[in-house]
Amino acid sequence: MAAERACAAGDTGLEKEAWVSQTLLEWGSCGKIAYVDGMPAGFVLYAPPMYVPRGNAFPTSPVSPDAVQLMTAHVVAAFSGGGLGRMLIQSVARDLTKRGIRAIEAFGDAKFGEHCDDDKHLQTLCLAPADFFLAVGFKTVRPHPRFPRLRMDLRTALSWKSDVEYALEKLLGSMTPQTLLKPARPATRSTS
Repeated sequence: MAAERACAAGDTGLEKEAWVSQTLLEWGSCGKIAYVDGMPAGFVLYAPPMYVPRGNAFPTSPVSPDAVQLMTAHVVAAFSGGGLGRMLIQSVARDLTKRGIRAIEAFGDAKFGEHCDDDKHLQTLCLAPADFFLAVGFKTVRPHPRFPRLRMDLRTALSWKSDVEYALEKLLGSMTPQTLLKPARPATRSTS
């Protein structure tokens, strides 16, 4: 397998770059990067299951045929806890909805940060905690003590987002006193 050869050679970055390039050419955008003050702060990678052959190695596989697989989600520790992960997932949801995709599925790590000897071949830093996926709107579709498969229906995700945006608009609107809003000044003509 190419990934194993890249690991043995110590050049996994080149293998990942080749995967991204091929996926971009054949399928289109397969990731998002979030920047904060010009610095990379988080990213996600996603693609149809046929582009993620190692996804079949999980005990809760395969990913449903109507879904795209979210392979990894990561937020740099200095930027965690501020909603950046949720914004990345919502960005993926918007992109996939435009493409006519119905759902996103991911394998979460239910024991993220714990040492486990089980499923050594699947242990990788690329899996996000299952709790993260649950917190941003995914539902468990196939439970497992270590690697549950989670799913987000995109119609639900986008209607939820609209509800939150409406609530924020209403809240912010109620906090803006009308007396502070100045009407636009009419344009004046100068005569020469």
